[in-house]
Amino acid sequence: MKPKETKNKIKYYLNQFWYLVWKDDSLKGWVFTLLFLFIFIKFIFFPTLSLMTGTSLPLAIVESCSMYHEGNLFSNDATWFEFWNEKYSEVGITEEEFQEFPFQNGFNKGDILFIVGSKPENLKVGDIIIFSTETRGTPLIHRIIKIQKEGDSYIFSTIGDHNSGQLPIEKVINENQIVGKAKLRLVPYLGWAKLIFFEHLKSENERGFCKSNY
Repeated sequence: MKPKETKNKIKYYLNQFWYLVWKDDSLKGWVFTLLFLFIFIKFIFFPTLSLMTGTSLPLAIVESCSMYHEGNLFSNDATWFEFWNEKYSEVGITEEEFQEFPFQNGFNKGDILFIVGSKPENLKVGDIIIFSTETRGTPLIHRIIKIQKEGDSYIFSTIGDHNSGQLPIEKVINENQIVGKAKLRLVPYLGWAKLIFFEHLKSENERGFCKSNY
């Protein structure tokens, strides 16, 4: 086959592909588009994003209310910290220090977060990390309240802003459990598009939208 014929053939197939993906309104076109998007997101977009961010989970959905603040973006920081003051005083964190932490207004259930990889030595108290555990199917997203160094390794301890105390599994977090650090809240609530299908599997007190404790 001549080079010109090969070029024309490639151009023809590309035009057919473009038509199927973006212009064909038939059932075949819709199926092809969904299949193409699935393959692109799973095998191209996410692997590329993982490579760029240095983490296996560059986008994470907040699945619980453990980091919730009343009103979230529009919460009253003073009232919120007054209610939780004792919890943070026990670990030596003052209100002034908390106000310097990233995401001092917490997250809402269903928020989508942008996660980046972070070296253990670069993490600090107040950062919000996502970490895996052996007892849970999905990673946890909580705030660091304590960092210890044992030899050449770092040990972290976290708590959920909306939790009254620590979970047993977050009192000692090894550095190899850390998936990444929350860097940005990309889209509020959009994660509900996925969460809605799993709400019935949760206990009754974990279902639905978040509510204030005070």
